Amino acid sequence: MARSLCAGAWLRKPHYLQARLSYMRVKYLFFSWLVVFVGSWIIYVQYSTYTELCRGKDCKKIICDKYKTGVIDGPACNSLCVTETLYFGKCLSNKPSNQMYLGVWDNLPGVVKCQMEQALHLDFGTELEPRKEIVLFDKPTRGTTVQKFKEMVYSLFKAKLGDQGNLSELVNLILTVADGDRDGQVSLGEAKSAWALLQLNEFLLMVILQDKEHTPKLMGFCGDLYVMESVEYTSLYGISLPWVMELFIPSGFRRSMDQLFTPSWPRKAKIAIGLLEFVEDVFHGPYGNFLMCDTSAKNLGYNEKYDLKMVDMRKIVPETNLKELIKDRHCESDLDCVYGTDCRTSCDLSTMKCTSEVIQPNLAKACQLLKDYLLHGAPSEIREELEKQLYSCIALKVTANQMEMEHSLILNNLKTLLWKKISYTNDS
Repeated sequence: MARSLCAGAWLRKPHYLQARLSYMRVKYLFFSWLVVFVGSWIIYVQYSTYTELCRGKDCKKIICDKYKTGVIDGPACNSLCVTETLYFGKCLSNKPSNQMYLGVWDNLPGVVKCQMEQALHLDFGTELEPRKEIVLFDKPTRGTTVQKFKEMVYSLFKAKLGDQGNLSELVNLILTVADGDRDGQVSLGEAKSAWALLQLNEFLLMVILQDKEHTPKLMGFCGDLYVMESVEYTSLYGISLPWVMELFIPSGFRRSMDQLFTPSWPRKAKIAIGLLEFVEDVFHGPYGNFLMCDTSAKNLGYNEKYDLKMVDMRKIVPETNLKELIKDRHCESDLDCVYGTDCRTSCDLSTMKCTSEVIQPNLAKACQLLKDYLLHGAPSEIREELEKQLYSCIALKVTANQMEMEHSLILNNLKTLLWKKISYTNDS
């Protein structure tokens, strides 16, 4: 009896093992298929996103077609379209209409930017500077004299910057920049390129601040494609992740990760001083005030010496221009009166129109960005004072009495505090 039971058990065991192995095989195949499916989907989405965002070939074709037919001209045209010594590298675009690439021009690294749609005006809720290709490079027309072109540029600046007393100097500066071949004359092709570029706030700001330390230098242009000097580190934080991973990382954990991939504190302090100096540059500069409407970390970078360099200035706009455009905008709440991410006005509920005064000055936005950046790892002996000054800075309002005096005082106090701490270190 015992023998027969044992024999039955041995007979049943292979069937059990076989069933278990079959189950494990099916389970393995299912998970393998799932991994392949998810991986393929991620690759497909990444590729689709890349092809939509990164349209450098299309941009080059449009520009070079216009150059080869004599419509446009500029110092970068021959290198881009004939000798091909200017070429696109890594894609940095975050919108299809604003193409941005790391590039190389005659063995010099740079950043190449190109607009896929014509920049005409600020458009709230859509692109910063939308563009219609059917009127691409249509001004100035053949037969336009240099004097007439200067009048066109002057009128454009007056609309963008307000009635500044020294606009004529800026017009002459633009003509010098437009003369790409340095022959003392601005050809029709160069004038068409310059006119297209002047619709872009970043280009205008680069020309205005061309002698300032924290503004990237303009290397050249062709049509509305332009090349600016390269920035070694293209964000305040040293880590970037694929957008798919970003979806699953909690914001608090992401901030902790960011802080792990930053320079040492003295170097962060030097970068912060650079940002404060840039705020000074755009605050009541030689041609009026500019407003920083997106002060996110991805728009700021720094070089190997830890000097701040702006990476993307497309959402730094002339105050006069923004006020004129926003003042008649229909609104139902303050949420309707926002341009970019950081330029906010209030909604007048009696008229259902946005007011023209921006609530928060540039310095307050910069301090908001720098708060976590500087307080993390700050030396204990200045942390309390630093925190106090940063919060005072964040509380600044444009409508406050004696705002300009308070603005200057807070900015100088912050710079002094940081410089005193790092001035005798190697990192300074």
